Amino acid sequence: MTAICIHIVGLGPGAPGQLTAESRELLSSELPVLLRTRHHPVVESVPGLAQADDCDDLYARGGSFDDVYAAIAGRVMEWAGTGPLVFAVPGHPLVAEESVARVIEKARAAQVSFRVYPAVSFVDVAAVALERDLGTVQICDALDLRIDTWRPALISQVYDRDRVTALKLRLLEMYPAAHPVTVLSALGTAEESTRTVTLSELDHRAYGYLDSVFVPALAPIEDIRRFDGLHHVIERLHAPGGCPWDREQTHATLRPHLLEESYEALEAIDRDDPVALAEELGDVLLQVLMHAAVGERLEEFSLGDVVEHITLKLIRRHPHVFGDTSAATAEEVYQNWEALKQQEKPRQSILEGVPSTLPALAASQTIQGRARRVGFDWPDVEGPLEKLREEIGELARAGAAAEREDEFGDILFVAVNIADHLGIDAEQALRGANQKFRRRFGAVERMANERGIDLRSLDLAGLDALWDEAKGEDPDRL
Repeated sequence: MTAICIHIVGLGPGAPGQLTAESRELLSSELPVLLRTRHHPVVESVPGLAQADDCDDLYARGGSFDDVYAAIAGRVMEWAGTGPLVFAVPGHPLVAEESVARVIEKARAAQVSFRVYPAVSFVDVAAVALERDLGTVQICDALDLRIDTWRPALISQVYDRDRVTALKLRLLEMYPAAHPVTVLSALGTAEESTRTVTLSELDHRAYGYLDSVFVPALAPIEDIRRFDGLHHVIERLHAPGGCPWDREQTHATLRPHLLEESYEALEAIDRDDPVALAEELGDVLLQVLMHAAVGERLEEFSLGDVVEHITLKLIRRHPHVFGDTSAATAEEVYQNWEALKQQEKPRQSILEGVPSTLPALAASQTIQGRARRVGFDWPDVEGPLEKLREEIGELARAGAAAEREDEFGDILFVAVNIADHLGIDAEQALRGANQKFRRRFGAVERMANERGIDLRSLDLAGLDALWDEAKGEDPDRL
């Protein structure tokens, strides 16, 4: 049998009496002991352990915790190169103890023998202090929080107020400020205490190395700050016994709402109104979930299909992030994206895939942009400007209504090309012009009303005079 080189033991949650006999025997043996930290009550209770070496200096050097854990594992392996040792950590070695995971990884890679010894963990004493079965609890690390709000959570690494403040802010992204949480201090020791506070008060006291935080689960209907909670509400609305209106919807009946909510989100962007944008994006997200619910009801596709599709697409098309391809500039990213897109969806024409439902100006800009990729365009803006003058002349000479419509379409098409050359979003530019006219004409109506003037009684000169006055008062006079 291969002799054990690294004995990995846990010091328990805090009280000396919770140290297992097997671990105490190892700590009292002739083997050298390396402590992850000496900030633990058991260190003073085992004869000779207070003189053992520790890794606290690695924390003092700063850097990220990832660097510290790597350095600790490196030190353990360095000691193992000179002979067997005991590596001692707080609690249970395999419960929320990243340093042990790093040591095991390195030991396996180097084919160094090791053994992990069972110990009492902070979860064991937390169950007693909370007087509840923690069979469904999730063990979380405040330094790398990954949490499911529908399950209770026990969070470690809350050793000082700064860390707890960061934890509170992270939890407030998912839980309401009034959500009750329980602070567990020095569990299993004579100084043990528990205290329940609201989440907003979590950092209103000092913390130490033997503290942890228990966060009760949210009911699905209470989970209002995360995607899962919204999905639950939509599922409930579409389930048997849910909302009759929602259950009658189809992709076709929902179509106008998707378009309307998208335009309302665009309007919030144009107004530079982040509060309104947050609300409107929620309405857009609702439409996505409604279509997914319809797809599930009709057994066409599920929300998982929607999420999986876009997640895999993002990973595939960002090989410079998730793979070994390099892209130093946004232009290189765009070129890679287009090349990968062509591989995934080979097209006979570069114009394939432009939605027919796009607004005409946006569609024109997209079509011309694709033609430009193969060099089909004027070299500079002078070309389309000259073409615009030519098209205006042709419109002036047009006779029949159909001919005038055709020539006017050519004018708009060339105007879009000019916008492209100048780096202008044609659709946005026209939206801005519409908004500017609406604002200024509204001012004309207001002035006419204040002066008791009926706009319909004014001739063009009178209307122009009011328009010029309104234009002069407009902060956007461009």
